[in-house]
Amino acid sequence: MKKFFLVILSLFIYFSTYAAENFIVFKQDVSSFPIISNGKVINIMYDFTDQKGIWIAVNNLIEDFNRVCGMKPVLLDKTADANCIIVGSIESKYIKQLIKSGKLDKKELEKKNEKYIITTIENPLEGVEKALVIAGSDRRGTIYGIYELSEQMGVSPWYWWMDVPVVKRTEVYALPGKYTDGEPAVEYRGIFLNDEAPCLTSWVKNHYGTDFGDHRFYADVCELILRLKGNFLWPAMWGWAFYADDPLNSKTADEMGVIISTSHHEPMARNHQEWARKRKEYGAWNYSTNKKVIDQFFREGIERVKDTEDIITIGMRGDGDEAMSEDTNVKLLESVVENQRKIIKEVTGKPAKETPQLWALYKEVLDYYDKGMRVPEDVIMLLCDDNWGNVRRLPNEKERLHPGGWGMYYHVDYVGAPRNSKWMNMTPIQGMWEQLHLTYEYGVDRLWVLNVGDLKPMEYPIEFFLDMAWNPDAYTAENFMEHARKFCVQSFGESQADEAARILNLYTKYNGRVTAEMLDAKTYNLETGEWKQVADDYARLEMEALRQYMSLSPEYRDAYKQLLLYPVQAMSNLYEMYYAQAMNHKLYADGNPTANVWADKVEKCFARDKALSDDYNNVMAEGKWKGMMIQKHIGYTSWNDNFPADKLPEVKRIAEPEKAVGGYVFTGKNGYVAMEAPHFYENNAPEGTEWKIIPDMGRTLGGVTLMPYTKSAEGASLSYKMQLPEGVKDVKVIVVVKSTLAFADVKGHKYTVGFRGGNTETVNFNHNMNEDKENVYTVFYPTVSRRVIEKEVNLELPVSEYGTYVLDFKPLHPAVVLEKIVVDYGGYSKSYLYMNESDCKRN
Repeated sequence: MKKFFLVILSLFIYFSTYAAENFIVFKQDVSSFPIISNGKVINIMYDFTDQKGIWIAVNNLIEDFNRVCGMKPVLLDKTADANCIIVGSIESKYIKQLIKSGKLDKKELEKKNEKYIITTIENPLEGVEKALVIAGSDRRGTIYGIYELSEQMGVSPWYWWMDVPVVKRTEVYALPGKYTDGEPAVEYRGIFLNDEAPCLTSWVKNHYGTDFGDHRFYADVCELILRLKGNFLWPAMWGWAFYADDPLNSKTADEMGVIISTSHHEPMARNHQEWARKRKEYGAWNYSTNKKVIDQFFREGIERVKDTEDIITIGMRGDGDEAMSEDTNVKLLESVVENQRKIIKEVTGKPAKETPQLWALYKEVLDYYDKGMRVPEDVIMLLCDDNWGNVRRLPNEKERLHPGGWGMYYHVDYVGAPRNSKWMNMTPIQGMWEQLHLTYEYGVDRLWVLNVGDLKPMEYPIEFFLDMAWNPDAYTAENFMEHARKFCVQSFGESQADEAARILNLYTKYNGRVTAEMLDAKTYNLETGEWKQVADDYARLEMEALRQYMSLSPEYRDAYKQLLLYPVQAMSNLYEMYYAQAMNHKLYADGNPTANVWADKVEKCFARDKALSDDYNNVMAEGKWKGMMIQKHIGYTSWNDNFPADKLPEVKRIAEPEKAVGGYVFTGKNGYVAMEAPHFYENNAPEGTEWKIIPDMGRTLGGVTLMPYTKSAEGASLSYKMQLPEGVKDVKVIVVVKSTLAFADVKGHKYTVGFRGGNTETVNFNHNMNEDKENVYTVFYPTVSRRVIEKEVNLELPVSEYGTYVLDFKPLHPAVVLEKIVVDYGGYSKSYLYMNESDCKRN
């Protein structure tokens, strides 16, 4: 029993350390502390001398209260209320007083990293009877505690970036106890905005009115990162320059508490665009020939960020994210790093090791490491995946002793070979969990950064990545899918979470099979039915997502469309388009004019793709995300194809005459020939009549009938040509016609069927299709309910020198609608659809 309680205690300590339990409830009991109650909202006490980032988060909390209940707390710097919320870091005068009085344990916060404690305290300060206290070990710990309260009250971290609605509350209470998420397992955790053109750049232009991300944009990004308990950002760098475009960018991020660094090919706090825009002035990006200019460029970068927490990327790659040289010149790169460290020391006035640095072993840079290059022991070694979610290298037992620690640069967006992956979230949840679990097991816990492209539509992988970075051990093979459910609870409510999480899991699983940009008509096997199966899987998932979308309260639909409905519809449509193209090409090769129907479908799907994106950009959320979904994704043949917009996949059409004149010739196989009625070889129609094809009539392709029905059918015929194997002497012919009743002659309507040059059989196909006592339940109802009348005749084959035969079908009454004919010479199995049509070509 003692052992049992020790296990329970250890589990409690584990979970209370790594996952804050719910401390907010929406119904009062005797022990709960009112935060919103009786039409009033509790006020907030805050030391105005505490750090700026905390002040920003507190003001966001005030706005969150307004979102929840329509009221704003007052921000106080001195005691004024009997009950209040007290917020502060360990440096706050109020938190210091609580520690001094013994109401908070200093050991729980001192020397801790980014930890918060949330607890209710009786008589915390003079004049205060009771308070909900949010205390942080540092500014980010405090900020995370503030946003934990917001989230538990019902404000999703994605309230702005995914339009997740806030549930309105009139009663909010805090439970007694002490709550914390503990300390993060990975020290630096963040995202990389990358490949930002054309989507993110267009959206920013539409939303903020700028040609680059300014401090307003980055404030929104930083708020999201902090609400997700991240602390790190690589800013966008294709066409933007974070430091140079808007001087307030760096100041804003630093004040808010987000650590900025520069990407794997942007050393010394300089953005690539800063060099590219002045390339003529600066000269070549070549350290061997242009050292003096480049060193000055580096120095200016460090001077700009020396008073921030920014992490300095060291090393050097070629101009524009390319290799620095064809060979691996270790000595040159070692001299680059040595000089960079000197510059850091000179500019900051302190040893270089006191300024955090990273060396990104991305692509060819890993070769330098493998050839023996090393950097000082304080530098973070940033490993990378293969750009597709597979970790390239992990430190061995000896390497894990490197004091600077190891990091991982991971991708859910990529521009590069073999094709780009920019348009949609293509990362299965299982794959990300498995590789991040592997990463952490090998001691990579200093820095994790995720390439998220335009940020949207990568909402879910961003949250999953940052939650894993906080505590990888919390997610096991048995429980990691609970994360998706929790995300969906927060986004759509408890009652919708199971279905939403199931759809999220399936769509990322399906997308993970092949990216949208790599998908084409040849990806899946058409002949085996594989193509139809995967297209049907998506179509089914689309139906299920649409069904759930319609069941949601209207305020949830924009968020649902962003996370689930649009991705599922867009990918389902893409699969349908390429499946249609595959069918079009096959039927064209067979000479089958149905190829044109599939060509039409390709064009309709292509148009629907644009319509879905237009809805995302211009209709959803009242056009808030205009420009965010304009990424091209149809038409790639290589990753750097320079086509301006999506390209309609190639379709092939068979020129059809004004009238269907037939010309089909079938080949017997597996003991039978199955022929669709519209695929005749030739037809004869008496003057004033015409054979009409009724598409989709019946169970399979369509029906063929002589019109007008008021004219005589005498002399009319449909003929079907086929090639049969040698040795076949007689066959059974199965004729399928529509269940037309004997409206013109109660004795029944007739047709004849026979091989040209052989005997002919006359069939009265509906004489017993009536409600006479002997027919009504045995013949009439069973037949009309199935809508076809099937008759069999046995025929001898006439002499044929080449094994070619023509079967003639002749109606003797009006309104005989032929649907299918099967010639069985020993291989036909009874089938509701009368087997798949046999191979045929058109003369």
